[in-house]
Amino acid sequence: MNVLPENATTVIIGAGIHGLSTAFHLARLRGSGDGIIVVDKTNVGAGASGIACGVIRNNYFQPAMRELMAHSVGVWESDPEAFSYHPVGYMQISHEGMRDDVRSIYEQQKAIGYESVFIEGADESKLYMEGIFHDWRAQGITSVLHEKKGGYANNQKSLQGLLAKVEDAGVSVTGGVEVTEFSTDASGAVTAVLTDQGTIACDQVVVAVGPWVQKFWAMLDLPVTTAVKGSDGKLHDTNTWTYWALQEGVLGVDPGYLVDNHGNMPPVIHIDTDAPLHDDDGQLVTEGPWGIYYKPDFSFGGVQGGYMPYIVDKPALEVAVDPYGPESPDFVVGGDFYRTWTSALSHCQKRFEGKSGLIKHEPSGGIGSFTPDSFPVFDTFAENAYFICDSNHGYKMIGVGALVAKELDGQTQGLLEPFRYRRYAEGNLHPVSNSPYPWS
Repeated sequence: MNVLPENATTVIIGAGIHGLSTAFHLARLRGSGDGIIVVDKTNVGAGASGIACGVIRNNYFQPAMRELMAHSVGVWESDPEAFSYHPVGYMQISHEGMRDDVRSIYEQQKAIGYESVFIEGADESKLYMEGIFHDWRAQGITSVLHEKKGGYANNQKSLQGLLAKVEDAGVSVTGGVEVTEFSTDASGAVTAVLTDQGTIACDQVVVAVGPWVQKFWAMLDLPVTTAVKGSDGKLHDTNTWTYWALQEGVLGVDPGYLVDNHGNMPPVIHIDTDAPLHDDDGQLVTEGPWGIYYKPDFSFGGVQGGYMPYIVDKPALEVAVDPYGPESPDFVVGGDFYRTWTSALSHCQKRFEGKSGLIKHEPSGGIGSFTPDSFPVFDTFAENAYFICDSNHGYKMIGVGALVAKELDGQTQGLLEPFRYRRYAEGNLHPVSNSPYPWS
């Protein structure tokens, strides 16, 4: 049995990227980790953070997301070795229907001093990509946004590096502790966190549990549906949370198989195109639009990447592929994804032709718990319960913990203001792009 303190100033639930980052930065602000405790049902990185693809990017059409990510990239850059961060850059390669959106991203990146290059036109885009990969052959591309910053990090290594910082700051991190209930006072404020290992009286709670957010949301009787003010000026009830299955996989080649024309590790590649996609046998896979991302990754042991997610109806699923644990939603990553993703790799680069049989058949991806508009919610509920609801933008946003720590210390953060829950009722929603991905 784990020995928990009877009292704490701040209990942080979840030992993933957000929980650990918040703990570390809060301890730094207070000059000590005394009174701060992190608890997790399993252990560090046992959930979404531990199997994240690790991509770090600022490729957002939404100004608030772009500014928040610029801040997070700065945190990644603050200690690349500890965070196992690889600043190789990131590329958004797009079809004509997205050109204006991507140009807007470039212009706004330039306005905030985030270094990137924007290429327009089909011929110009083709030449630019061939300058990086001699075998580039993707069709339907009319723009390239090349972010010079960003890249990717190795999930488990970065979490262990962050854990070391947390423990050096004197914060207690305890695994194998399941939170079962909250005690509240007459005003609704949380007075204690009840667990299967004992009760911790506290002044503040931080919920940083990724896809399990619904469980803790329900513990405080927060709304199952959310009223969202639409463009018609009316409020429309929608589910507060929706599960999406994230489709990711690894091609079992040496990571060095995907190098650029100079033998260096390339930027992370993200392509969205409306060109029809065929497999290597010439059979139609999809008429589009479609999008994938990929990168060489020694942590995954191959070329790792993913395809567009899909909404899942948890009770209706018949096959479970569950990297999170027995209580998480079930989802399927299988034949359709493998065929689509490997066909798309071949569509992009000739070196992947005939390599579909090298796909690793193992659980990857995971479940994301998405908000009504698919963007994060960072806000306080029940007076002193701070929810970090990342809507699956999570792992890359290591800097959120630094901002949340300041808010816990009474310093409201402007970068987090666009992500308050009240935006739904007010109709202050983030702009929607033409990307097929729900979080772009």
